[in-house]
Amino acid sequence: MIQAKNIHKYYGDLHVLKGVDLHIKKGEVVSIVGASGAGKTTLLQLLGTLDKPSKESGTSLTINNEDVLNMKDKALSRFRNLQLGFIFQFHQLLPEFSALENVCIPGFLAKRPKSEVEAEAKRLLDYLGLSHRIDHKPGELSGGEQQRVAVARSLINNPAVIFADEPSGNLDTASAENLHKLFFKLRDEMGQTFVIITHNEELADMADRKLVMSDGQIV
Repeated sequence: MIQAKNIHKYYGDLHVLKGVDLHIKKGEVVSIVGASGAGKTTLLQLLGTLDKPSKESGTSLTINNEDVLNMKDKALSRFRNLQLGFIFQFHQLLPEFSALENVCIPGFLAKRPKSEVEAEAKRLLDYLGLSHRIDHKPGELSGGEQQRVAVARSLINNPAVIFADEPSGNLDTASAENLHKLFFKLRDEMGQTFVIITHNEELADMADRKLVMSDGQIV
């Protein structure tokens, strides 16, 4: 599903990623752990096509059989919208929109029919136990509910890969535990591949594989 080779990233003279090689299979749940500054979030942003690696000989990145490093910007944006989902520590819901409207946004950006997107958003919110909260705005939802809305939003276009950056870092213990279980339920029932950056050792150890980053490399 994801094949990355010789991934480097420089910010000026700072060498953040130092030749990362990575292979993640379809349907796999992979956690990435390591100390702050190890390069975890930078790697996730590159794998998620939110940034590009520094140009080095032998660098390549293939996701779902697509060579993403050689895509034009417009094609890459569409690929990201349709094939990749994102869940962040801070849910990044738009406060003026309802739960339903927040979930629909990536579907509308993909120019899918409004009725189809809204029906899928309602199905996902119901699946996540939020059918009674679809008209509520983020400020009216608990932290755990907001994060489940963000999960639904990440799933609206049925992406091949979900990237999660500290997804439970802002949640209480019970909500975090429920979110962790949800990821594996989604993998088992919907077949998504998950790449999760976390400091939560319990979540990291639940994954099919735990990768440890140190000083810009997977060790």
